[in-house]
Amino acid sequence: MTHVTLARIRATQGYVAEMKYREVTLTWRPRPEALGGRRARRGGSYTAYVPETIADLDPVLPSSLLPLVLGAEDAVRAIEEGVPASLNLEALARQLLRAESVASSRIEGHLISHRRLAKASFGGAADVNAQAVLGNIAGMERALALAVEPGVFTTTELQAVHRAMFEGTRDEHLAGLIRTEQNWIGGEASSPHDAEFVPPPAEEVPGLLDDLCAFLSRGDLPPVLQAAIAHVQFETIHPFHDGNGRVGRALIHVVLRRRSVAGRILPPVSLVLAARADEYVKGLTSFRYRDEEDWYELFSRALEEAARASDAFAQQVVELQDRWREAAGRPRRGSAAARLIERLPSHPIVNLQTAMALTGASDEAVRLALNRLEAAGVLRQTTVGRRNRAFECMGLFALLDELERSVGPRARTPAPTR
Repeated sequence: MTHVTLARIRATQGYVAEMKYREVTLTWRPRPEALGGRRARRGGSYTAYVPETIADLDPVLPSSLLPLVLGAEDAVRAIEEGVPASLNLEALARQLLRAESVASSRIEGHLISHRRLAKASFGGAADVNAQAVLGNIAGMERALALAVEPGVFTTTELQAVHRAMFEGTRDEHLAGLIRTEQNWIGGEASSPHDAEFVPPPAEEVPGLLDDLCAFLSRGDLPPVLQAAIAHVQFETIHPFHDGNGRVGRALIHVVLRRRSVAGRILPPVSLVLAARADEYVKGLTSFRYRDEEDWYELFSRALEEAARASDAFAQQVVELQDRWREAAGRPRRGSAAARLIERLPSHPIVNLQTAMALTGASDEAVRLALNRLEAAGVLRQTTVGRRNRAFECMGLFALLDELERSVGPRARTPAPTR
């Protein structure tokens, strides 16, 4: 088992430390302009939740959970170690990042297939859902880039992640803006009276974010435990007008990358959490009200399951590439066709220009390679946007669909790709 420093964590049996939180009663002023009738326009009191600060949190973990937490860490560390030598690491990392981004966006109601997303990314017309998911991918990439920078993590970095997610979308005016008014989850849009959860008042947010960033910058806790706590704390603060869930799940990977648990490959933990939506919400709630054990267990198991799914997906991609090579008549190593087969998992839609950039081959060599792979059934022509002709690789989208069906929420997974 991986050795970790547990200087600041006490393992006990059957005891969980009390979390110190506050619930404050506030006044909601009537809004005559609110839509929805008299009920929507009414004022009155409501209760908001203010979490404890965590910069110096000394968590207590039941001894029964310690193997789960450390086992999840081992599983994530092992992903890259188990990648077959024949598989391009960048190709696997790119698709698993997209799978994580698609799943995280799906939790927020943005449903899109991997094929449609690939076409939008390639340059096709992007609808609202595609824009949101592409923004999430950009935000994830920004978060991972910031994760490897030395020094402390700050609120500025959190804003940069949020800004990357919202630039180019219809809500770009909200990009990077920390809220200055009360928000809430569930209930009516007009007031927090019937909300399922009311985050802390806006004036509490800056201090809580500074405290969270100090916690993110620590290196003395088991990384999986640190990621689990950071995620709940961010979701509880809910500092942005929109996109809090997506940024909060990106923070999981920030911790795993900063602590050198995850390298280039991200385990798609959002897929597993989306499949367990009720448990997910229950776990967040339990943590807030002094029963952290439920959340630690769910999070650790979800992370380990996502790591195992990543291993299985890597092997399936290798097998798919072998079928492509066999169908294409085993092109010689170093040829444009061979190099294109190696790169297709990271770029499942290509045209002549992108194929030339991927392979470094000449116009003529790439044209011959594209024709050869199309004739072999490895590629097929497709339309991106209104007129742009491109080639789609056969089988990869089906593998991504299968990944979602194996660990994700079946009711919210698009129909299998044909």
